[in-house]
Amino acid sequence: MKITLKQSMNELTPYEPGRPIEAVKEQYGLTEVIKLASNENPYGVSEKVSEFLAAPKMTQIYPDGHAATIRKAVSEHLQVDEDQLLFGAGSDEVILFLCRAMLGPGTNSVMATPSFSQYKHNATVEGSEVIEVPVTAEGDHDLERMLAAINEETRIVWVCNPNNPTGNYINDEEFVSFLERVPENVLVVSDEAYLEYVEASDYPSTLPLLDRFSNLLLLRTFSKMYGLANLRLGFAVGQADFIRQVEPIRPPFNTTTFAQEAAIRALSDQAFVQSCFEKNKVERDRLRTFFEDKGYYVFPSQTNFLLVDLKKNGNDVFQALMQKGIIIRSGVPLGFPSCIRVSLGTKEENDQFISAFEDVIV
Repeated sequence: MKITLKQSMNELTPYEPGRPIEAVKEQYGLTEVIKLASNENPYGVSEKVSEFLAAPKMTQIYPDGHAATIRKAVSEHLQVDEDQLLFGAGSDEVILFLCRAMLGPGTNSVMATPSFSQYKHNATVEGSEVIEVPVTAEGDHDLERMLAAINEETRIVWVCNPNNPTGNYINDEEFVSFLERVPENVLVVSDEAYLEYVEASDYPSTLPLLDRFSNLLLLRTFSKMYGLANLRLGFAVGQADFIRQVEPIRPPFNTTTFAQEAAIRALSDQAFVQSCFEKNKVERDRLRTFFEDKGYYVFPSQTNFLLVDLKKNGNDVFQALMQKGIIIRSGVPLGFPSCIRVSLGTKEENDQFISAFEDVIV
């Protein structure tokens, strides 16, 4: 092949998503498959969203690239200015924007590992050095070592809070102390995709911190608690001047009208959010107890998934459960080879998972 890609592409591997339900059905001749692999909301979406999506209109018209209606709704919900918001097709597209705007050869970004793969992926595409700091044995960000890793070439520090794939969180005191010591010219990205699932009382209240730390940027998403993963909508909240500088990178029509309008309706139904939070908490506690009663270490998750150390090859457990119609994630590609990550389903789905797990693990 004579066509040449840029050298950084040689270091990339494609993102490995959870196995599709239909593919597993076909492969194993199953009529029912439960997917507990991608940290999706098993309770779907608000009825307000369902009503809107039942009759989509104006598919022939380009969407509003500025996302004015959802911008106004998010601004009012979070009590921030509209020009502090940057929207993407999922928060992972916003990560792409940041890397494209700030990183390149001769720069670096600092991140925990294992953590969300798209930080490293997009930094690598831009030819930037990636400095990975291993999480602690308990799965926490090692903030002191991350601080020590920052140097004159550092442009971004990524903090996934709560972290994916461990589920651990950084508390308010730790996070503020960290921010106080990061150089002002280094952007700190607090990725809060699982914010709505957190029950810890000392989780950082980061919106007020934007007034104190000009180098702080928050990432949020409608993919998790709000159940809009398929529609792809996430956003950043930061300093208006910084957002204004990054905005030109955004493609002109990167988020759809359907995503924007569905998100407005999802945001307006906080009763649905609270209901999902409560059911998720019950199931998280129940599955944690199930695993711990069997002697397994469960990482202290504040999310809608559990990372469990089975002291077995995660690929083997993944394969055995899939043959029984249960799709989970092996810890092998996530950086925890003796673990599995289980997204929390409904009570009925989790009951079926427990039954299948007990058949597989003897």
